Amino acid sequence: MKVLKEWDVKVKLVKTKRGAILHMIELEPGHFYLEQNPLKDSKYGVAYRKIKENFPEFYMFWEIKNNRYTGKLLAGAFLEKREIDEFVTLLAKSEDFKKFEEILEEIEEMEE
Repeated sequence: MKVLKEWDVKVKLVKTKRGAILHMIELEPGHFYLEQNPLKDSKYGVAYRKIKENFPEFYMFWEIKNNRYTGKLLAGAFLEKREIDEFVTLLAKSEDFKKFEEILEEIEEMEE
């Protein structure tokens, strides 16, 4: 692998005015990803709450740049393979993905 771009990233735990404790991934001043507030009674707040019940290691972060939501979402989870199989099945709503061959790609070495 060849490094194309590099960021100094800070991960912070923040408390909102309403008391929600959320993770923030700061890329640079004015550009960060803020975790979806699970306490918010909104479409994504309710969905996030339900997802977290089954997958507590799943996270959703909204990109915020210059104090505005960009509409981009970063989502991911730290899971074991058996857990991701269940997660993918739920997302796909079928077992179709299991017919594909499981291939683990070789990790490339980093170039300086």
